[in-house]
Amino acid sequence: MAGIRLTDDEGGGWFAEIPSLPGCMSDGETPEEAITNLNDAKRAWLETVLELGREVPEPASDDYCGQIRVRMPKSLHRTLSERAREENVSINQLIIYHLSRGVGHPAK
Repeated sequence: MAGIRLTDDEGGGWFAEIPSLPGCMSDGETPEEAITNLNDAKRAWLETVLELGREVPEPASDDYCGQIRVRMPKSLHRTLSERAREENVSINQLIIYHLSRGVGHPAK
């Protein structure tokens, strides 16, 4: 869901939309009113799409928490731990650094 403040030239108030549902948008005098109106627009959008027999897009998953669990051989874990100790960084920092370099992401 995205919302923006409208300028006086645009009529004032607030504009809100759900980018994953093309054309699903609304506005209101306050952010709260824009969201309430957007929820009504969402219901109407979904009803219309279903009545027309069209496909409702799946919600996008932006649920990247920044954590993963990785299993590795004990010998690799030992080597990484020793290298991290030598470089005076955490094992997490060492792994992030090498993964970043491996995928071409600039290391910090």
